[in-house]
Amino acid sequence: MHHPPIQPLAPRPSRYGIDPSLVKKRFADLPGMTSLSIKELFPDTPEVIYPGPEGIQAVRQAAEAALENVDLSMIEPHHTVNVLASHHGFTLLGGEPYAELLRTVYDVVKQRTGAKEVRLRAGVGLRFRETEEYIVRFNLKKHFDSARGMAPIDEGIPIETEIGTLYGLKRTYDADWIIHVHNSDVREVHFHRQVDRAVKPFGMSYARIETRSTYHQNLGPRGANFTARAIFESPFVQSKFVGAVFLNMSPSGVLSVEADNDLYRINDTITLDGLRYYGNMFQLLGKIEDCIVGLDFPCPVPYVFSAGVIYCNFVGANVDLFDLDVKLAPYTWYTEALYGKDGKPLIPDIKPVNPAIKMVVHNYAWIGYPSAFFSQQLPTIVIGKEQADLFEHDPQNLEYMKYAMIGENLEDAMKFAYRTTGTDKVIVFDGAVGGINVSESLAEYLLKVAPEVSAEVDQMLMPKWLKQRGILVSA
Repeated sequence: MHHPPIQPLAPRPSRYGIDPSLVKKRFADLPGMTSLSIKELFPDTPEVIYPGPEGIQAVRQAAEAALENVDLSMIEPHHTVNVLASHHGFTLLGGEPYAELLRTVYDVVKQRTGAKEVRLRAGVGLRFRETEEYIVRFNLKKHFDSARGMAPIDEGIPIETEIGTLYGLKRTYDADWIIHVHNSDVREVHFHRQVDRAVKPFGMSYARIETRSTYHQNLGPRGANFTARAIFESPFVQSKFVGAVFLNMSPSGVLSVEADNDLYRINDTITLDGLRYYGNMFQLLGKIEDCIVGLDFPCPVPYVFSAGVIYCNFVGANVDLFDLDVKLAPYTWYTEALYGKDGKPLIPDIKPVNPAIKMVVHNYAWIGYPSAFFSQQLPTIVIGKEQADLFEHDPQNLEYMKYAMIGENLEDAMKFAYRTTGTDKVIVFDGAVGGINVSESLAEYLLKVAPEVSAEVDQMLMPKWLKQRGILVSA
């Protein structure tokens, strides 16, 4: 028996996307579409605190309870505190859980310490004004004593580390104390490989562009968080660090709120939970043999979501991204650099992008991230001339439309995709909460193979992944 599709995340007004009025139809509106909950696929999936019957209040209650165990005694009434945030948290489940977590941290710090000024400092990646849009959207300036977005080209500050001088953003550290507020979503696992996930923003959202670029281009996968850890462990950062508060995520939603003065204790928790709960979904998507991909989410192309997995990880789902013996994912900036001008790998060690993806129908996604690799490697139809023009004039995507076709509307584009690819299996990256929107044929296939995937993850893969990261199997 098929369920109706889950409501996708609504389009958002943004300088990085087309006007929401131009998104005429969503994949969830098409005939033959259905949905699967994560619980249907994997019955042992844990219950989440959000979404749930208590609504957003559950996030606040969990955060208040977790913060009771965090020592704030170093913060005195005359001190200033920077609550540090990252743009990615605002893309999870519509953004409200992360916004509520930030508000709760502010309220608790104010109540318990009487600090005169508690500010929000929200970092971002290549879309320099994105967090400013989120600050306005969630009225965070009204809640904090001040709230500002930070871009990686803002004024830097040298930080002496055990590997030399690295550069953070000055506004990150312009208070007496800092509190790191983040999330455990695996997101760019093709880069960080679930190693030191909790420290990542210290080398990314909180760092100058010269330093953060080492994450993508110098150290590469499996070592990408090395500089972040060096910055975090520096005497300068440690002299200001109070603790961290995390939304602990799963493909179904928010599992818990984790808070601690020791960031590495949180890191242990989110490493284990990330492998356990995202491992099933990664492996399941890797079993898909052929499909059409729909992009339909207010985020740049690689970051659109389906069942907690971002699209660029599905592009690499033909390898085990959690397996550290896999040296290079089919998509990273490192991988791109090993392709020739003909669009083909220069060396035999490079795995091709996921061959299961027969066509991509780009109904709605944002600019602001270099995405031409995706349209070059995978047949792509972009819906609407306005969206095509937006990408055509994005300095980071000058060649995206060179490889893509323009479709007048979603319905006709899908008719073309079905006829050209010969498959009726569709997976949609539209941010559906708690499940996944797919075609009926793909739903039947996923339900069939999910038990086999669950057994493989529990019995074979989890012990391997944990051993690679030095985590005892008994844990």
